Amino acid sequence: MAVIHVTDANFEEEVLKSNIPVVVDLWAEWCGPCRMIGPIIEELSVEFNGKAKMTKLDVDSNPNITSKYGIRNIPTVLFFKGGEVVDKQVGAVPKLVFVKKLEVLV
Repeated sequence: MAVIHVTDANFEEEVLKSNIPVVVDLWAEWCGPCRMIGPIIEELSVEFNGKAKMTKLDVDSNPNITSKYGIRNIPTVLFFKGGEVVDKQVGAVPKLVFVKKLEVLV
């Protein structure tokens, strides 16, 4: 499954109503560390295909979600299960950190 680009408009449908855990990578085009974790999110979308959904949300284009979840620094990765934030990772970290957080949820 490919990474899904979510927006203020489709966030509820893609993330909050998902029946599997959802990872939301909050990023921006101008953010260097965001570009470092982009490929990791892509890899996870393959490795956790069918078990978890990987999404990306551009903070510059989607101010409603960004402010609703109090995002101050990017990259921030939010982990959702059952429509609720159950975990969070701020900053660029190694892939293993994301894998360990996901394994608890799936």
